[in-house]
Amino acid sequence: MNLAMAARVEVYVTDYCPYCVRAKGLLKRKGVAFEEYDVTGDDAKRAWLLEKTGQRTVPQIFINGVSVGGSDDIHRLDREGKLDSLLQANP
Repeated sequence: MNLAMAARVEVYVTDYCPYCVRAKGLLKRKGVAFEEYDVTGDDAKRAWLLEKTGQRTVPQIFINGVSVGGSDDIHRLDREGKLDSLLQANP
């Protein structure tokens, strides 16, 4: 993947989160650079995530500022062949 053309990817995680590890592993295997934000104990950031995504769980993954869900969601997008095009999209 051409990282110069890659989308901006943000991953919101907490400590001791196996789903976070799984999601980050997929992105790393694809060679995707991402910004990681640890929201462990950050009530304000967790409230913001709930407002933006409607979800209380982590990880929460954003591609170009759009929520694409969590670990299961990006793995499903990958299986369906849709993740690569999202990751290559410039904002």
